[in-house]
Amino acid sequence: MTIPVIRTAVVPVSEVLDLRWQVLRPGLPRESAAFPEDGDPAAFHIAAYEGDDPAVLGCGTFFPEPFPGPAPGPLPGSTASAYRFRGMASAPAARGRGYGAAVLRAGAAEAAARGAGLLWCNGRTPARGFYERQGFAVHGEEFEIEGVGPHLVFVREARGTRQARRAGAVGGPP
Repeated sequence: MTIPVIRTAVVPVSEVLDLRWQVLRPGLPRESAAFPEDGDPAAFHIAAYEGDDPAVLGCGTFFPEPFPGPAPGPLPGSTASAYRFRGMASAPAARGRGYGAAVLRAGAAEAAARGAGLLWCNGRTPARGFYERQGFAVHGEEFEIEGVGPHLVFVREARGTRQARRAGAVGGPP
């Protein structure tokens, strides 16, 4: 199998909206894939591509939002330095090929450069293994988002944990 050359970029929301809609809101109106945070001037959107191909194969939206509760465990950072992400999606043909991990790496680096100490999300329960491989820990109990399905809160340091760095996942300098 050929390993793709994955390119990521900070892009306008219009660049990621179609993938977000197709993957996360199938059968719903396109507007359901637009989030209130998209208009936040501090928000940014990451797209992942294969080489120079313009098709978006992975995406995520990152924005400052306090972590819901005290920072768990040994994670540094106050609630003021937390970035939340949502709208993580990979094109079905690209799943398992590193596009989601590339989006998280790029988003974590950008969030850390903007002062984030924590990254967190409300992630779909079936994606738990993916988030844990990227160094995230579950915080709290499973909950249901009506019309979307079961979710968990995932959290980790913005620059990554030593465990995530060893696994080649998201991270920054040790």
